[in-house]
Amino acid sequence: MTIKQWPVHQRPRERLIADGARSLSDAELLAVFLRVGVQGCSAVELGEQLLRHFGSINAMFGASVTEFSRLHGLGPAKFAQLNAVMELARRAIGEPLERGQTLGSPDTVKQYLRTSLHQHGHEIFLVLFLDVKNRLIASEEMFRGTLTHTSVYPREVVKAALRHNAASVMLAHNHPSGSPEPSKSDLTLTAALTQALALVDVRVLDHFVVAGRHVHSFAEHGQL
Repeated sequence: MTIKQWPVHQRPRERLIADGARSLSDAELLAVFLRVGVQGCSAVELGEQLLRHFGSINAMFGASVTEFSRLHGLGPAKFAQLNAVMELARRAIGEPLERGQTLGSPDTVKQYLRTSLHQHGHEIFLVLFLDVKNRLIASEEMFRGTLTHTSVYPREVVKAALRHNAASVMLAHNHPSGSPEPSKSDLTLTAALTQALALVDVRVLDHFVVAGRHVHSFAEHGQL
């Protein structure tokens, strides 16, 4: 049975309009995006297949176009549309973090980082550079790959802080493994960066670890 054959009050799009997007399940939200299913499979069932195949929404957003297109009924066009939606969401959330904006709310920073970093299948190290009034000067992706004290070079972070004339920084990286708990390597790296930046009078305000929907703050856990 196609969704058009469902009672109107059960159709995802109509329910979204009547009750809001929060009233829909993950599969139903995907059905609204997909619009149509495939032969013998409604859009909601196709959405459920997507979630089962990738295991989570985060993994789905992190999939390559080749991985995404392996499912029947999907392809590069849907992949492009899905990633365009994700990028629009990221930019909307990132608007409060535009250059010159005061970062007064940790929740705003966490939401921005969650949207920016959670979908990547590899580790990314991001630095937010702030002025003396905690206004954002720049957000810069500095390193990729498995992050250790040896792969994230403190001198490069120091050089970037001086280039931006930053008074303080916020550090962030993701854990594609899914656990937001910092490793011993994360703690060692944070200590090294804090010491190196202190030599040029730049403070490390926080270090965030993003894993899926979870964000761990070093400052909130007394780890700075």
